[in-house]
Amino acid sequence: MSQGEQLAGRPADPTPDPPGSPGTPPAGRGRRRRFPVPWRARTHRLLPWKHKRDLTPPQRRRRTLTVRTTLALLALFTGLLGWSIGKALTYPGKDSTMARLAEWARDHELGFVVDKLEDLQYQMHPPKVGGTLPASALARMRATAPAGTQSGTASPLVPLHAPMPPMVSPALPGEGVYRTLVTAHGRPLVQGTYVRPDAEHTSYEAAVAWISEKYARFQLHPGFREPGGTFDVPPTIPEGQRTGLVATWNGGFRITDGGSRGGFYLDGKLDGSLRDGAASEVFYRDGSLRIGVWGRDVTMTKDVVGVRQCLELMVDGGRVVPDIGDDSKWGVSDQSRMFVPRSGVGVTARGDIVMVVGQALSARSLAELMQRAGAVRAMPLDMNRAWPSFMSYDATHDPANPKPANILDFEDPPDRYYVQATRDFVAVYAR
Repeated sequence: MSQGEQLAGRPADPTPDPPGSPGTPPAGRGRRRRFPVPWRARTHRLLPWKHKRDLTPPQRRRRTLTVRTTLALLALFTGLLGWSIGKALTYPGKDSTMARLAEWARDHELGFVVDKLEDLQYQMHPPKVGGTLPASALARMRATAPAGTQSGTASPLVPLHAPMPPMVSPALPGEGVYRTLVTAHGRPLVQGTYVRPDAEHTSYEAAVAWISEKYARFQLHPGFREPGGTFDVPPTIPEGQRTGLVATWNGGFRITDGGSRGGFYLDGKLDGSLRDGAASEVFYRDGSLRIGVWGRDVTMTKDVVGVRQCLELMVDGGRVVPDIGDDSKWGVSDQSRMFVPRSGVGVTARGDIVMVVGQALSARSLAELMQRAGAVRAMPLDMNRAWPSFMSYDATHDPANPKPANILDFEDPPDRYYVQATRDFVAVYAR
């Protein structure tokens, strides 16, 4: 029996192949018949991994070593990934799980994934157009003290503001009317009001806060992760340092990944770089705060103790900047219009501070709100549910530990700065 017959496992065909047919060797060579190789045998030969019984002892050892090494590397990678994510989910502070995972992704060069997921979420659940405010928001908007009570408690040096011109007409009861949020030394030091952000998104609220710069002092605090590092100022407002606290608000876009397009300076230490042309909150040794363009309105002097830069001014010279319609410049990836939670801060012609936070704001509507609130220069801070915030503090029952309250309901609780804060923030104290 020929070798081909042995491989095929069947008897040979006595009829020879015709010349030139498949399987016929060229002339001059021995004529060996070729027989079809069974499918099982062909597959066995084509498989890259042989059965263990077909391996030699050295091959078995090499295979075992390869498998064990691969499994060990996979286990190591999985363990490191789990440890890294677990660390992000358990660091101090009151950030939500989603915020922690998003920050972890951005820290590991996965920011583009976070952006795409946010875009997808926005497309699937865009903000509602039209409608009216929910009952709780309407009640909050109407909750203004009678004019006689306001004027009776206010010092003539710090009067309550005239109502803010609303963005939507006709105005709802209480819309744009200021009320006292914090009184210090008999003065309504922090005042606030509520408005609808634009004529389309009438089921959402924006809040405007005003702070008397003359009777307040401002302190920049670092976050323990953003910008990180060690500073004399703690990343929280600890017990024993809360007396006189009247307000806090969030920092801006991240410094460490370049999102803010500017720097952070505190205690003589610089993270990032202070960029000429950047919108800047500048904190001085006497507790005052100025807002403007770095290199034009504000510069480094011996009296500067802190600087927080973020993007560029949205309001300049009392006007909304001409390129405010370019939403990609103000924190949006590939959506032409993004009505999301945002915050911004500005300064009036008298030097007082205005702060705006909203539930569904575009770059334009944020800028228009700050301009309508009296800002002559104003800058963006942060966006998305996890980061915008403005808290006022009521010291009526415990001056050493005033009770915080969110001006609007956002993701994090109002005592977020009574524990270690992930990101930098601003604290305001009565003088």
